[in-house]
Amino acid sequence: MTRFLWICLGGAAGTGARYLISGWALGTFGASFPYGTFAVNVIGSFLAGLLMQVGLATPLLSPTLRLALTTGVMGGFTTYSTFNYETIRYVQDGTWELAAANVSLTVAACLAAGFAGIAAGRWIFGG
Repeated sequence: MTRFLWICLGGAAGTGARYLISGWALGTFGASFPYGTFAVNVIGSFLAGLLMQVGLATPLLSPTLRLALTTGVMGGFTTYSTFNYETIRYVQDGTWELAAANVSLTVAACLAAGFAGIAAGRWIFGG
């Protein structure tokens, strides 16, 4: 039960962070492209890779903390459902180039960020 509560608390923190970053991106870059969703997915992919590498290759994170940070915080922080909705809206609006850009950029950048997170974890903590 304690692990469950930590994961829920992490999810709340991740959701709050996503809200703040998305609001900042909207105010900074406008609504012409979902920059906030893109940013949190790339940042979340990096952090998830880093946390999993550190959590699985070192004793620095207990299993409960690793789950609270990855399943909880990163689960609340990243936004696949929002990404999906925004892409569908582009398709429905007939702006196929924006839909394709959103999918291509998000997949490529998140994969690269995930690999970078794993590499950063190996570089900093070994393994």
